[in-house]
Amino acid sequence: MKLLSFAMDGRESWGAVVGDRVADLGRALPQYPSLADFVGSADFACRDALAASEKPGPKLADITFLPVIPRPEKIVCAVRNYLDHHNEAVAFGMKREITEFPPIFLRVWRSQVAHNAPVVRPKVSDNLDWEGELAVVIGKGGRHIPEAAAFDHVAGYSIYNDVSVRDWQRHAQQIASGKNFVGTGPFGPWLVTPDEIGDPTKLRLETRVNGKVEQKSDTSMLIFSIPRLINYCSTIFDLVPGDVIATGTPAGVGFTRKPPEFLKPGDVVEVEIENIGVLRNPVVDE
Repeated sequence: MKLLSFAMDGRESWGAVVGDRVADLGRALPQYPSLADFVGSADFACRDALAASEKPGPKLADITFLPVIPRPEKIVCAVRNYLDHHNEAVAFGMKREITEFPPIFLRVWRSQVAHNAPVVRPKVSDNLDWEGELAVVIGKGGRHIPEAAAFDHVAGYSIYNDVSVRDWQRHAQQIASGKNFVGTGPFGPWLVTPDEIGDPTKLRLETRVNGKVEQKSDTSMLIFSIPRLINYCSTIFDLVPGDVIATGTPAGVGFTRKPPEFLKPGDVVEVEIENIGVLRNPVVDE
């Protein structure tokens, strides 16, 4: 099943994709004000029956997509978590070692944008870079989650584009300043439940800019697996329903090109992940 957050007629809601329409489950299930509330509920197990009981509502073409989880408590992003991207950085001349523990940082929810919404190149930089990523959405919360049980805590998967302002990322040893600009976190178009994903460790990922393929890899290249990331994050935080873990990006980012290639106004960036779909965003200036 595909679940999404959307806006229409001045109202925010969430629902299930039924063909080319949306079953408005936010209206039908007012006890769950948001998709994050629903994925953490006992009724999430009955999602297919609940969606089937509702008459399909507006067409997908008529809604405004919202980030899949518009206001997650946490967006945890893994750094240098694809072996091909690690090797790319080393070849570029960066001193990088594969660490014992997953390097992570936090992104704020206000930096997010939805499918079809513009990515914003900030006034202070033209070093705007793409990073297509698989996103994991937590359904069942917990602390100290063992790796063996980690997939039981996953509500579904989506697509993230961890768009980075590279020069600001390098202001200090921590990189969060380049990862949290307004309008730089595309997330969407929807969440796909695990039963429709298949093996999440073998999903093909492709990032395109103006139709040109810039990144092409698959999730078998992850250095730290999804269960390891969930285990590590839940050791630090209480994971709660709706939390998002962006699992890292593969090789093919713009800053490693000679000369570097960055996003500019008028570009269209698409991230496609097998069994999920395509996250599409135009680029504009602030």
